[in-house]
Amino acid sequence: MTEKFLKILTGINRPSAPSSGSMILVRDLYSAMPETRTTFLGREPVDPAWQAAFGELTALSTVKRPHGPHFDSYVDELTREVGALIEKIQPHAIHAQYVGFALSQAFSRTAGNIPIIAIAHGPDVMVAERSAWEREGMYEVAAASAAIVAPTAALADRIDRLTGREFTNRLSVIPWGIRLSEARVRAHPPTEEGPLALVHAGRLDENKSTATAVEALALTEQPHHLTVIGHGVLREHLEQQALELGVRDRVRFEPFLPRAELWRRLPHFDAFVGTTAGLEAFGLVLIEAQAHGLPVAYSDVPEVREVLGTTGVPYTPGDPRSLAVALDEMGRDAHLREALTSAALKNARRYDISTTGRRLRELTLRVAF
Repeated sequence: MTEKFLKILTGINRPSAPSSGSMILVRDLYSAMPETRTTFLGREPVDPAWQAAFGELTALSTVKRPHGPHFDSYVDELTREVGALIEKIQPHAIHAQYVGFALSQAFSRTAGNIPIIAIAHGPDVMVAERSAWEREGMYEVAAASAAIVAPTAALADRIDRLTGREFTNRLSVIPWGIRLSEARVRAHPPTEEGPLALVHAGRLDENKSTATAVEALALTEQPHHLTVIGHGVLREHLEQQALELGVRDRVRFEPFLPRAELWRRLPHFDAFVGTTAGLEAFGLVLIEAQAHGLPVAYSDVPEVREVLGTTGVPYTPGDPRSLAVALDEMGRDAHLREALTSAALKNARRYDISTTGRRLRELTLRVAF
Protein backbone atom coordinates (compact mmCIF):
# COMPACT_ATOMS: atom_id res chain seq x y z
CA MET A 1 0.00 0.00 0.00
CA THR A 2 1.42 3.39 -1.03
CA GLU A 3 1.87 5.90 1.77
CA LYS A 4 0.03 9.20 1.44
CA PHE A 5 2.42 11.99 0.45
CA LEU A 6 2.51 14.92 2.88
CA LYS A 7 3.31 18.58 2.24
CA ILE A 8 4.37 20.29 5.46
CA LEU A 9 5.16 23.94 6.08
CA THR A 10 7.32 24.76 9.09
CA GLY A 11 10.12 27.10 10.10
CA ILE A 12 12.22 28.70 12.80
CA ASN A 13 12.67 32.46 12.72
CA ARG A 14 16.49 32.35 12.88
CA PRO A 15 19.41 32.10 10.45
CA SER A 16 19.13 28.73 8.74
CA ALA A 17 22.15 26.96 10.18
CA PRO A 18 22.82 24.25 12.81
CA SER A 19 23.43 26.79 15.58
CA SER A 20 21.48 25.17 18.43
CA GLY A 21 19.98 21.89 19.57
CA SER A 22 16.52 22.78 18.26
CA MET A 23 17.84 23.78 14.85
CA ILE A 24 19.81 20.53 14.53
CA LEU A 25 16.81 18.53 15.74
CA VAL A 26 14.48 20.07 13.15
CA ARG A 27 16.91 19.39 10.31
CA ASP A 28 17.28 15.76 11.40
CA LEU A 29 13.55 15.35 11.99
CA TYR A 30 12.32 16.40 8.56
CA SER A 31 15.16 14.57 6.83
CA ALA A 32 13.97 11.40 8.60
CA MET A 33 10.28 11.81 7.73
CA PRO A 34 9.33 9.53 4.80
CA GLU A 35 6.99 10.49 1.95
CA THR A 36 7.08 14.13 2.98
CA ARG A 37 8.04 17.38 1.30
CA THR A 38 8.85 20.06 3.85
CA THR A 39 9.07 23.76 3.13
CA PHE A 40 11.13 25.50 5.80
CA LEU A 41 10.88 29.21 6.57
CA GLY A 42 14.08 30.60 8.05
CA ARG A 43 16.43 33.57 7.85
CA GLU A 44 19.56 34.55 5.99
CA PRO A 45 22.34 33.50 6.02
CA VAL A 46 21.48 29.99 4.87
CA ASP A 47 23.91 27.13 5.47
CA PRO A 48 24.09 25.06 2.22
CA ALA A 49 24.01 21.79 4.15
CA TRP A 50 20.92 23.00 5.97
CA GLN A 51 19.11 23.85 2.74
CA ALA A 52 19.69 20.34 1.40
CA ALA A 53 17.69 18.85 4.29
CA PHE A 54 14.37 20.32 3.09
CA GLY A 55 12.30 20.18 -0.05
CA GLU A 56 12.41 23.96 -0.15
CA LEU A 57 13.85 26.68 2.06
CA THR A 58 12.53 30.23 1.99
CA ALA A 59 14.27 33.09 3.80
CA LEU A 60 11.78 35.43 5.47
CA SER A 61 12.21 39.10 4.61
CA THR A 62 10.19 40.83 7.35
CA VAL A 63 12.65 42.69 9.58
CA LYS A 64 12.75 41.07 13.01
CA ARG A 65 11.57 43.12 15.98
CA PRO A 66 11.05 40.40 18.59
CA HIS A 67 10.85 42.70 21.62
CA GLY A 68 9.58 46.10 22.60
CA PRO A 69 6.78 48.42 21.48
CA HIS A 70 6.99 47.44 17.80
CA PHE A 71 6.39 43.73 18.35
CA ASP A 72 2.70 43.81 17.41
CA SER A 73 3.35 45.61 14.13
CA TYR A 74 6.22 43.20 13.45
CA VAL A 75 3.91 40.18 13.89
CA ASP A 76 1.34 41.86 11.63
CA GLU A 77 3.96 42.29 8.88
CA LEU A 78 5.24 38.75 9.37
CA THR A 79 1.67 37.46 9.23
CA ARG A 80 1.12 39.09 5.84
CA GLU A 81 4.33 37.57 4.48
CA VAL A 82 3.51 34.13 5.87
CA GLY A 83 -0.07 34.31 4.61
CA ALA A 84 1.14 34.87 1.06
CA LEU A 85 3.50 31.91 1.36
CA ILE A 86 0.74 29.63 2.68
CA GLU A 87 -1.46 30.63 -0.25
CA LYS A 88 1.36 29.76 -2.64
CA ILE A 89 2.52 26.51 -1.01
CA GLN A 90 -0.88 25.08 0.01
CA PRO A 91 0.53 22.61 2.56
CA HIS A 92 -1.49 19.75 4.01
CA ALA A 93 -0.37 20.79 7.51
CA ILE A 94 1.66 23.43 9.33
CA HIS A 95 4.15 22.58 12.07
CA ALA A 96 4.49 25.67 14.27
CA GLN A 97 7.85 25.40 16.06
CA TYR A 98 8.00 27.18 19.46
CA VAL A 99 4.50 27.59 20.87
CA GLY A 100 3.76 31.31 21.02
CA PHE A 101 6.78 32.83 19.29
CA ALA A 102 6.22 35.32 16.45
CA LEU A 103 6.33 32.87 13.55
CA SER A 104 3.93 30.45 15.25
CA GLN A 105 1.56 33.37 15.91
CA ALA A 106 1.75 34.29 12.22
CA PHE A 107 0.93 30.68 11.30
CA SER A 108 -2.03 30.63 13.69
CA ARG A 109 -3.51 33.80 12.15
CA THR A 110 -3.20 32.75 8.51
CA ALA A 111 -3.65 28.97 8.43
CA GLY A 112 -7.36 29.07 7.68
CA ASN A 113 -8.55 25.48 7.27
CA ILE A 114 -5.01 24.07 7.19
CA PRO A 115 -4.40 22.17 10.47
CA ILE A 116 -1.59 23.32 12.75
CA ILE A 117 0.55 21.13 14.98
CA ALA A 118 2.35 23.28 17.55
CA ILE A 119 5.73 21.88 18.63
CA ALA A 120 7.27 22.95 21.94
CA HIS A 121 11.03 23.31 22.37
CA GLY A 122 11.58 24.62 25.90
CA PRO A 123 12.51 28.31 25.55
CA ASP A 124 8.89 29.02 24.56
CA VAL A 125 7.72 27.46 27.82
CA MET A 126 10.39 29.26 29.86
CA VAL A 127 9.35 32.71 28.65
CA ALA A 128 5.65 31.90 29.09
CA GLU A 129 6.31 30.97 32.71
CA ARG A 130 7.95 34.37 33.28
CA SER A 131 5.61 36.66 31.36
CA ALA A 132 1.83 37.05 31.09
CA TRP A 133 2.34 38.62 27.66
CA GLU A 134 4.23 35.54 26.45
CA ARG A 135 1.53 33.30 27.94
CA GLU A 136 -1.03 35.11 25.80
CA GLY A 137 1.01 34.24 22.71
CA MET A 138 1.24 30.60 23.78
CA TYR A 139 -2.51 30.48 24.42
CA GLU A 140 -3.26 31.96 20.99
CA VAL A 141 -1.19 29.34 19.20
CA ALA A 142 -2.50 26.48 21.35
CA ALA A 143 -6.09 27.53 20.67
CA ALA A 144 -5.46 27.56 16.91
CA SER A 145 -3.72 24.17 16.88
CA ALA A 146 -5.22 20.76 16.22
CA ALA A 147 -2.42 19.18 18.28
CA ILE A 148 0.39 20.32 20.57
CA VAL A 149 3.55 18.21 20.75
CA ALA A 150 6.07 18.13 23.60
CA PRO A 151 9.08 15.80 23.93
CA THR A 152 8.35 14.85 27.56
CA ALA A 153 5.25 14.46 29.71
CA ALA A 154 6.77 16.91 32.20
CA LEU A 155 7.02 19.64 29.56
CA ALA A 156 3.52 18.83 28.28
CA ASP A 157 2.18 19.33 31.81
CA ARG A 158 3.83 22.75 32.02
CA ILE A 159 2.14 23.77 28.75
CA ASP A 160 -1.16 22.37 29.99
CA ARG A 161 -0.90 24.45 33.16
CA LEU A 162 0.15 27.61 31.31
CA THR A 163 -2.86 27.37 28.97
CA GLY A 164 -5.35 26.86 31.80
CA ARG A 165 -5.73 23.13 31.06
CA GLU A 166 -8.12 24.04 28.25
CA PHE A 167 -6.30 22.01 25.58
CA THR A 168 -5.31 18.88 27.49
CA ASN A 169 -6.80 16.58 24.86
CA ARG A 170 -4.65 18.21 22.15
CA LEU A 171 -1.36 17.43 23.88
CA SER A 172 0.82 14.58 22.61
CA VAL A 173 4.21 13.44 23.86
CA ILE A 174 6.66 12.50 21.10
CA PRO A 175 10.22 12.07 22.43
CA TRP A 176 13.04 13.61 20.45
CA GLY A 177 15.77 11.52 18.87
CA ILE A 178 19.18 11.52 17.25
CA ARG A 179 20.85 9.81 14.28
CA LEU A 180 21.84 6.75 16.27
CA SER A 181 23.49 5.03 13.32
CA GLU A 182 26.17 7.75 13.24
CA ALA A 183 27.20 7.42 16.91
CA ARG A 184 30.47 5.65 17.68
CA VAL A 185 31.50 4.08 21.00
CA ARG A 186 35.10 3.92 22.19
CA ALA A 187 36.42 0.41 21.51
CA HIS A 188 38.16 0.07 24.89
CA PRO A 189 36.73 2.39 27.57
CA PRO A 190 39.12 3.01 30.49
CA THR A 191 38.63 0.62 33.40
CA GLU A 192 41.08 2.05 35.92
CA GLU A 193 40.06 4.17 38.88
CA GLY A 194 41.17 7.76 39.20
CA PRO A 195 40.40 11.29 37.99
CA LEU A 196 37.93 11.57 35.12
CA ALA A 197 38.11 13.46 31.84
CA LEU A 198 34.70 15.16 31.93
CA VAL A 199 32.86 17.02 29.19
CA HIS A 200 29.96 19.47 29.20
CA ALA A 201 28.38 20.90 26.04
CA GLY A 202 25.65 23.50 25.67
CA ARG A 203 24.74 27.18 25.91
CA LEU A 204 26.60 29.06 28.60
CA ASP A 205 23.72 30.82 30.33
CA GLU A 206 21.98 30.94 33.70
CA ASN A 207 19.49 28.17 32.97
CA LYS A 208 22.16 25.72 31.79
CA SER A 209 24.08 26.48 35.01
CA THR A 210 27.53 25.45 33.79
CA ALA A 211 28.81 27.22 36.90
CA THR A 212 27.61 24.23 38.93
CA ALA A 213 30.14 22.00 37.16
CA VAL A 214 32.98 24.51 37.59
CA GLU A 215 32.22 24.92 41.30
CA ALA A 216 31.92 21.15 41.75
CA LEU A 217 35.44 20.69 40.41
CA ALA A 218 36.75 22.75 43.33
CA LEU A 219 34.95 20.43 45.78
CA THR A 220 35.89 17.00 44.45
CA GLU A 221 38.38 14.80 46.26
CA GLN A 222 39.88 13.70 42.95
CA PRO A 223 41.46 16.17 40.47
CA HIS A 224 39.00 15.63 37.61
CA HIS A 225 39.40 17.67 34.42
CA LEU A 226 36.47 19.35 32.66
CA THR A 227 36.13 20.45 29.04
CA VAL A 228 33.34 22.99 28.47
CA ILE A 229 32.15 23.19 24.85
CA GLY A 230 29.78 25.96 23.83
CA HIS A 231 29.17 29.67 23.60
CA GLY A 232 27.04 32.10 25.55
CA VAL A 233 26.91 35.25 27.63
CA LEU A 234 28.57 33.67 30.67
CA ARG A 235 31.78 32.46 29.00
CA GLU A 236 34.05 35.14 30.50
CA HIS A 237 32.35 34.86 33.89
CA LEU A 238 32.93 31.10 33.95
CA GLU A 239 36.60 31.51 33.04
CA GLN A 240 37.02 34.03 35.86
CA GLN A 241 35.15 31.74 38.25
CA ALA A 242 37.48 28.84 37.44
CA LEU A 243 40.46 31.12 38.06
CA GLU A 244 39.14 32.34 41.42
CA LEU A 245 38.34 28.79 42.56
CA GLY A 246 41.85 27.62 41.72
CA VAL A 247 40.76 25.10 39.06
CA ARG A 248 41.58 27.05 35.89
CA ASP A 249 44.27 24.50 35.02
CA ARG A 250 41.63 21.75 35.15
CA VAL A 251 38.93 23.49 33.10
CA ARG A 252 39.28 23.89 29.34
CA PHE A 253 36.88 26.12 27.39
CA GLU A 254 36.18 25.47 23.72
CA PRO A 255 33.75 27.16 21.31
CA PHE A 256 30.54 25.65 19.95
CA LEU A 257 31.35 22.67 17.75
CA PRO A 258 29.40 21.37 14.76
CA ARG A 259 27.71 18.13 15.69
CA ALA A 260 30.00 15.93 13.58
CA GLU A 261 33.03 17.32 15.41
CA LEU A 262 31.36 17.06 18.83
CA TRP A 263 30.44 13.45 18.15
CA ARG A 264 33.99 12.71 17.01
CA ARG A 265 35.27 14.08 20.32
CA LEU A 266 32.78 12.50 22.73
CA PRO A 267 34.30 8.99 22.87
CA HIS A 268 37.58 10.50 24.12
CA PHE A 269 36.01 11.52 27.44
CA ASP A 270 35.17 9.41 30.50
CA ALA A 271 31.80 10.96 31.43
CA PHE A 272 29.37 13.74 30.51
CA VAL A 273 28.08 16.36 32.95
CA GLY A 274 24.60 17.87 32.46
CA THR A 275 23.97 20.95 34.58
CA THR A 276 20.60 22.53 33.71
CA ALA A 277 19.16 23.99 36.91
CA GLY A 278 15.78 25.14 35.58
CA LEU A 279 13.78 23.90 32.62
CA GLU A 280 15.19 21.35 30.18
CA ALA A 281 12.76 20.31 27.44
CA PHE A 282 14.39 16.92 26.88
CA GLY A 283 18.17 16.90 27.27
CA LEU A 284 19.09 15.79 23.75
CA VAL A 285 22.84 16.28 24.28
CA LEU A 286 22.66 13.80 27.17
CA ILE A 287 21.27 11.17 24.80
CA GLU A 288 24.05 12.03 22.35
CA ALA A 289 26.57 11.39 25.12
CA GLN A 290 24.88 8.12 26.11
CA ALA A 291 24.83 6.95 22.49
CA HIS A 292 28.63 7.28 22.52
CA GLY A 293 28.87 5.16 25.67
CA LEU A 294 29.49 7.96 28.17
CA PRO A 295 28.19 7.68 31.73
CA VAL A 296 26.13 10.79 32.49
CA ALA A 297 25.83 12.80 35.70
CA TYR A 298 22.65 14.83 35.32
CA SER A 299 20.82 17.59 37.13
CA ASP A 300 17.67 15.98 38.52
CA VAL A 301 15.04 18.19 36.85
CA PRO A 302 11.72 16.51 35.92
CA GLU A 303 12.15 16.43 32.14
CA VAL A 304 15.63 14.89 32.27
CA ARG A 305 14.65 12.43 34.99
CA GLU A 306 11.88 11.25 32.67
CA VAL A 307 14.35 10.65 29.83
CA LEU A 308 17.35 9.22 31.74
CA GLY A 309 15.93 7.80 34.97
CA THR A 310 18.33 5.26 36.48
CA THR A 311 20.56 5.15 33.39
CA GLY A 312 22.53 8.15 34.68
CA VAL A 313 23.65 9.53 38.04
CA PRO A 314 21.29 12.27 39.27
CA TYR A 315 22.32 15.09 41.57
CA THR A 316 20.50 18.02 43.16
CA PRO A 317 20.00 20.82 40.57
CA GLY A 318 22.31 23.78 41.10
CA ASP A 319 24.15 22.06 43.98
CA PRO A 320 27.89 21.75 43.23
CA ARG A 321 28.56 19.66 46.34
CA SER A 322 25.97 17.09 45.26
CA LEU A 323 27.58 16.96 41.82
CA ALA A 324 31.07 16.65 43.33
CA VAL A 325 29.96 13.59 45.31
CA ALA A 326 28.51 12.02 42.14
CA LEU A 327 31.70 12.65 40.16
CA ASP A 328 33.95 11.21 42.85
CA GLU A 329 31.73 8.15 43.11
CA MET A 330 32.11 7.53 39.37
CA GLY A 331 35.84 8.21 39.54
CA ARG A 332 36.42 5.68 42.33
CA ASP A 333 34.20 2.91 40.96
CA ALA A 334 35.16 1.53 37.55
CA HIS A 335 32.45 -1.13 37.82
CA LEU A 336 29.85 1.60 38.28
CA ARG A 337 31.09 3.38 35.15
CA GLU A 338 30.95 0.11 33.22
CA ALA A 339 27.35 -0.46 34.34
CA LEU A 340 26.44 3.13 33.48
CA THR A 341 27.95 2.73 30.01
CA SER A 342 25.79 -0.35 29.36
CA ALA A 343 22.70 1.41 30.69
CA ALA A 344 23.50 4.52 28.64
CA LEU A 345 23.76 2.61 25.37
CA LYS A 346 20.53 0.74 26.06
CA ASN A 347 18.67 3.94 26.94
CA ALA A 348 19.96 5.83 23.89
CA ARG A 349 18.57 3.14 21.60
CA ARG A 350 15.07 4.27 22.62
CA TYR A 351 15.61 7.65 20.98
CA ASP A 352 16.25 7.27 17.27
CA ILE A 353 15.24 10.25 15.11
CA SER A 354 13.50 7.91 12.66
CA THR A 355 11.04 6.99 15.42
CA THR A 356 10.41 10.67 16.16
CA GLY A 357 9.81 11.34 12.47
CA ARG A 358 7.47 8.37 12.07
CA ARG A 359 5.36 9.31 15.09
CA LEU A 360 5.10 12.98 14.10
CA ARG A 361 4.16 11.99 10.56
CA GLU A 362 1.44 9.65 11.87
CA LEU A 363 0.03 12.44 14.04
CA THR A 364 0.11 14.83 11.08
CA LEU A 365 -1.80 12.37 8.90
CA ARG A 366 -4.47 12.02 11.59
CA VAL A 367 -5.10 15.76 11.81
CA ALA A 368 -4.69 16.53 8.09
CA PHE A 369 -6.91 13.89 6.48
